[in-house]
Amino acid sequence: MDADLLELEGLVAGYGKLTVLNEASLRVPRGAITTVIGPNGAGKSTVFKAVFGLLPVRSGRVRLDGRDITGLPPARLLELGVTYVPQGRNVFPELSVAHNLELGASDPQPSRIAALMERFPVLREKARAQASTLSGGQQKLLEIARGLLREPKLMLIDEPSIGLSPILVREIFDILRELCAKGVTILMVEQNAKRALEISDYGVVLELGRTRMAGRARELLADPRVGQLFLGGATL
Repeated sequence: MDADLLELEGLVAGYGKLTVLNEASLRVPRGAITTVIGPNGAGKSTVFKAVFGLLPVRSGRVRLDGRDITGLPPARLLELGVTYVPQGRNVFPELSVAHNLELGASDPQPSRIAALMERFPVLREKARAQASTLSGGQQKLLEIARGLLREPKLMLIDEPSIGLSPILVREIFDILRELCAKGVTILMVEQNAKRALEISDYGVVLELGRTRMAGRARELLADPRVGQLFLGGATL
C-alpha cells in the first residue's frame, strides 16, 4: 500500500447528543482515489465535516502527512492543501463562471484561471454565463475547478454523482481519475458504490459510524459481504 497522506484514528463526532462516528479509523494512500461507501446514516459525510474542521471532534485524531490537524479550521486546512467539494450544488448562482472561479482562488491571477479553463473547455465557453444557467454536471465541474485553483494535494468530494445523468457521472469520474493521475489524492463519498469502486484504488466501508471493511477497491467489489450490506444480499 502506498504511503498514507491522510489518517483518521478512533474518530468520535456527532451532532448535539447524537454520536455519528464511533471510533472510525481509515487511511487514505497518497496519489490514489479512496472511496467511502456505506448505508444511509453510516457517517460518511460526517467524516468529511470532521476532517475539514466543520464539526468538532470529540476524541480521536486526524493526521495529514503525519501532522496532527484535528480541529483545524477550514481556512487553515486550505492553506495546507486540503480542499472540500461538498454534496449538492455549491456555486454562486448569480455570478458568472469566471467570477465563481476568482472567488475560489487564493491568488486569482488571470493566467491561472485561464489555464484552468483550458483544462475544462465547457467552463471556458461559458465563462461569462451566470452559474445558475449551467447544468447540474457543469456546476459540479465548476466546483471541482474552483477547488483545483488552490492546487490541493488532497481533495475531499462528497457524492459527486448525485442528481446527474449516467453520461455526466462517467465524465465526472473520468475527471477524478485524471486528477489523481496528475498527483491529487482524492477521498470520495459516494452512494453509487459499484461505479465508484470501479474507478477507485481503495475503498472503505462504514457502518454505524465504524469502519467495517477496508482494502483495495477491486477486492471489495468481489466481496459478497459488500453486496449484502448495500443491496439486501445481492452482489455488486
